[in-house]
Amino acid sequence: MEKTYLEDYEVGEEFTSPARTMTEADIVNFAGLTGDWHPIHTNVEFASQTPFKERIAHGMLTLCLGSALIFRLGQYVALPKSFIAFYGMDKVRFVGPVKIHDTIKTTMKILALENKDDKRGIMVCENTISNQRDEAVVIYTTRALVGRRP
Repeated sequence: MEKTYLEDYEVGEEFTSPARTMTEADIVNFAGLTGDWHPIHTNVEFASQTPFKERIAHGMLTLCLGSALIFRLGQYVALPKSFIAFYGMDKVRFVGPVKIHDTIKTTMKILALENKDDKRGIMVCENTISNQRDEAVVIYTTRALVGRRP
């Protein structure tokens, strides 16, 4: 299942990560690390008065944890051995809340494989982080600069 070059992938190919449960400790640690102590994440009474009725994880926390889950499939599965650099992220949408004890996973689908030059190409992937009910919570597109087959 390990990949080496851009050409080892196919448009439409999908990968789904193992799952991970969001904890209160994750939210508190993220708030402390970033300084984002918004009460929707950290205040039970405030959050109970919101449409979510309880505290929710930071969107950026969900994006960070979810985007890393795909790498639990193996070092050279979601990105090839010839990976050069993260090239960008587009169309990030936070489409659903993640609550404490929700379990998230990420599905990555290859949208395009673009040749940049003779030695490099760009993998364009649609990523969907979903919860235990298979409801999308974050959707985004990534681009990775990778090596091409010599």
